[in-house]
Formats: sequence, structure tokens, C-alpha cells
Amino acid sequence: TVETTTTAAAAAAAEWKPDIVLIDFGLASTSVTNSSSKKKSSSLSCHEERGVDLYVLERAFTTTHVGSDSLVDEVLRGYKSTCTSSDSVLQRLSAVRMRGRKRECFG
Repeated sequence: TVETTTTAAAAAAAEWKPDIVLIDFGLASTSVTNSSSKKKSSSLSCHEERGVDLYVLERAFTTTHVGSDSLVDEVLRGYKSTCTSSDSVLQRLSAVRMRGRKRECFG
């Protein structure tokens, strides 16, 4: 069996040098709606979920791999270059980061 942690993935990347690595936390979901107001609400919710996914990924790397900030920056750069809703999702990521910092500071 293969250990599916960032440590195992980092070791594999150094050894195999893969071009593509897929990471799916499964928090964000997709849905189809007919109403434009439901679609807008669903879209905002989806962007929040994706922001949380990115935050979980960011925390997974930064808490287990010292000096991985440049890796996180590269992941976010790649995300921005491929995701059409990246501006909204990255704004949500900033909001999620702030909530996380408040929780760390104030319990």
C-alpha cells in the first residue's frame, strides 16, 4: 500500500519527478441548478468550499514541511492560471486564512 500523505508525495516527487499530481480533499462539491439566484448562491458556497480546500492543502504543507512556502505559492499560481473562478476562490481563501488565524490566537 502507498501512504497518501504530503510527506510520501514529496518523497515520490523527488524520486519520480511527476508532471501532474492530483490532490482531492473532497470538501468542495459540484451541483447543477436551474435558477440564477440558486446558481449564484451555490457558486458562492462552492467558492467558499474550494477556499477551505486550498487552506487545508496549504496548512498540510506548511505544518509538515518546513520551507514549503514556495511550493504553496506555486500551487496557488497554477490554480490561478487554470481555474476560471480563481479570483473569487482566492478571495475566499484569504477570508478562511483570517478565520484560522483568529482561532489560533483566541482559541
